Amino acid sequence: MGIGDVVSRFRRPEYTGEMRCVPCTVVNSAIGVIAAAAIGGVVGANAGVATGTGVGVIVLGLSAASIALRGYLVPGTPTLTKKYFPDWLLRRFDKDSHTRAAVSADENLDVETVLMRAEAVEPCENVDDLCLTDEFQTAWSDRLESVRSEETSRAELADILGVEADILTFEEFGEAFVAYADETQAGQWESRGAFLADVAAATELEVRLDGWQTLGLRQQSQLLYALRLFLEECPECTGTVAIEEDTVASCCRSIDIVAVSCQECGARIFETNHPGDIARSA
Repeated sequence: MGIGDVVSRFRRPEYTGEMRCVPCTVVNSAIGVIAAAAIGGVVGANAGVATGTGVGVIVLGLSAASIALRGYLVPGTPTLTKKYFPDWLLRRFDKDSHTRAAVSADENLDVETVLMRAEAVEPCENVDDLCLTDEFQTAWSDRLESVRSEETSRAELADILGVEADILTFEEFGEAFVAYADETQAGQWESRGAFLADVAAATELEVRLDGWQTLGLRQQSQLLYALRLFLEECPECTGTVAIEEDTVASCCRSIDIVAVSCQECGARIFETNHPGDIARSA
């Protein structure tokens, strides 16, 4: 039996080539490096540095060969990775979970079309309307879990705005939530819950849409604002949200609005003029 036959018998094509699991490769490569260093160190302490270094190199080489031919070093890695890695991390590497759709700043933005192109929404099964896709709903929920801490949400917003996180500050005025970059207003939301929803959704849409970063702030806001209508749980306190009608007093008149608010903590998630009020002012 030649070397080629041995290699062929050892190879696992279902975990290599186009089928290679990138998270598995990353994790197992790290394990291989750590194992080589640890074993080399132990041997070196007992048999001399040169011997330890040689053994470490051999272990590293065998680990690399195993990962190259089989896709992993530790038995059961593909199953363990799927079980214990968070979905949002696996989607970063998954070639088949969804295709990156293209969106251009030059096109006349059709919010519904772009969100469907990003596989964020789809026609509902039982009613003539749009619903979040199961995959996007899970991804968005996972993102929200990670951005609820102020440190993480600040870092995510800094990445979206392309600024340093340490120049960002947050303030709340009544129900409004405002972000500042070096004392210049960078954004304003109806509540902290609305802010968290937008940050989480923006991070997910960036993964799905080629050209997301070239969109203007107004176009990005349109997409994020539309997605908030699909929330069934408050991004801040996880309470139930509901659509309600309200009246807001301005300096010279009262405005009827339609709002989506949390029934537990009162966070306002979405707000727009009532259709009747829009018609009267047209």
